[in-house]
Amino acid sequence: MWPRRVASFAEAFTQPRLIGAHQVPRRPVAVFAIAPWAFDGVFPADLLTRLRQLVDIDPATTFTSFEGPAAAAALAEADILLSGWGGPRIDAAVLTAAPRLRAVIHAAGTVKARVDPVVFDNGLVVSSAAEANAVPVADYTVAMLVLGAKQAFSRARRYAAAVEDAHGDWFSGEGTGLHGCTVGVIGASRIGRLVLRRLRAFDVEVLLYDPYVSAAEAAALGAEPVGMDDICRRGDLVTVHAPALPETRHMLDARRLGLLPDGAVVINTARGSLIDTEALTAACATGRISAVLDVTDPEPLPPGHPLFALPNVLITPHLAGAQGRETRRLGEFAIAEVSRFVNGAPLLGRVEPEQLPYIA
Repeated sequence: MWPRRVASFAEAFTQPRLIGAHQVPRRPVAVFAIAPWAFDGVFPADLLTRLRQLVDIDPATTFTSFEGPAAAAALAEADILLSGWGGPRIDAAVLTAAPRLRAVIHAAGTVKARVDPVVFDNGLVVSSAAEANAVPVADYTVAMLVLGAKQAFSRARRYAAAVEDAHGDWFSGEGTGLHGCTVGVIGASRIGRLVLRRLRAFDVEVLLYDPYVSAAEAAALGAEPVGMDDICRRGDLVTVHAPALPETRHMLDARRLGLLPDGAVVINTARGSLIDTEALTAACATGRISAVLDVTDPEPLPPGHPLFALPNVLITPHLAGAQGRETRRLGEFAIAEVSRFVNGAPLLGRVEPEQLPYIA
């Protein structure tokens, strides 16, 4: 067992330190553990100014490895690690090198591969900006639901190939739009819940499969709770927001894909392993269903994979999450968490150790 950390945040952060011959109150120190290519987008200059009001920082130094004397010196003073994309894993060796460390605040999505369970065992607070990263994914998902309901992707390809005229056949029944559709949501995760909230703006029937959500909670989310097979039988559009676990691998397999109604669209922004790629390829090759995939299994798919050639399949390069200007939202969330932490307030993005097996 590691030595117990100071329980009181105020006590930890006000322990005096010696500067010259004088003792002065100690401000908390935050150290950046994020790749330089991500840093400027997540922590632009105005956000760093805001962060400096809370903690001491050195924005000129950010670590992608904790090897070497510079990292050792920074860790020795660190009260908070501000981690992000491209940052190193935080494990027992880091804890040994960082005796003052009290919190890991991750300015990105999942911490599953970033934080060793020993961090929780040692009593540190861990927070993630997954809530902030969920926003653009939900926006992307709803955009794909709208376009998918129009069969916009396959029809655009046919239009470009001069197979379909400018208007198409308005009354063919293909691509009839989202109005009156049944949308199946698999997983009431952060992203799933944001999608459910956004779907309230549309005239659609919403189904939800999540074994951890009660009927009353599903109703409060604006959805009818159903089983996985019912989602597949009834869903004109099915969007996947479940975590990648052994029990969720290939949850959409050949049998369940076969339950989908003709013309159905499957959207996956979660993890590629949730869908059986071989079965999806076969189902889409018939033209009976379509797919929008921001994640695949494997990821990326090998060059020349048949899914790339199918006109009714859109594959995007894992771009649904925060990019460009959207990454600022991650920094804003992380700085708000730092403020809450140093002031002893509950963290909105706190991750508990029992959540690790179930998060993406």
